[in-house]
Amino acid sequence: MRIKSIVSESRQIQRAIALIKLGARLQVLESETDLSYERLLRLYKEVQGESPARGMLPFSTDWFMTWQPNIHSSLFLNIYEYLNKTSELEEIDAIIKAYELYLEQTRAQNIEPLLSVTRAWRLVKFVDAGMITLTPCCKCGGKFVTHTYELTKNYVCGLCEPPARAGKGRGSARAEVEEEVALA
Repeated sequence: MRIKSIVSESRQIQRAIALIKLGARLQVLESETDLSYERLLRLYKEVQGESPARGMLPFSTDWFMTWQPNIHSSLFLNIYEYLNKTSELEEIDAIIKAYELYLEQTRAQNIEPLLSVTRAWRLVKFVDAGMITLTPCCKCGGKFVTHTYELTKNYVCGLCEPPARAGKGRGSARAEVEEEVALA
């Protein structure tokens, strides 16, 4: 019995460390482990070398619906859903693995990741609560994050029909490509 609790505690510590390294907020650690607040605080300071950020966690589904965050959230959630269906991972372990794969994909495309692990965790909680779902785009067939009760019969994703101002910001990749083409 004692060995089981030591193994369980060790697993909890490993999860907490993985989440801390990915940048999770302390509230996520408290929610996903059985470790005490004081223990998590010490562990956080040991791993990160600083105190954790303070403040409330993101609580609105609206952030996930805006153009670029929606694309990043959809990428993460598709990875998470795949892992959830094809593996025996516990939910938090699937979130950790899906987030690591999300980071790997954004880095491979030389894209700045917009989704933090805390937002990714919150996204899964919104899906669990039935507030958010994945909806297929009627043009490309990809599945994108939408509100559960949104009318989605003819849903078109932000990749097939980006907003008019998409990519017009300073330093955007699209602007850089247009500039290179104009110079050629």
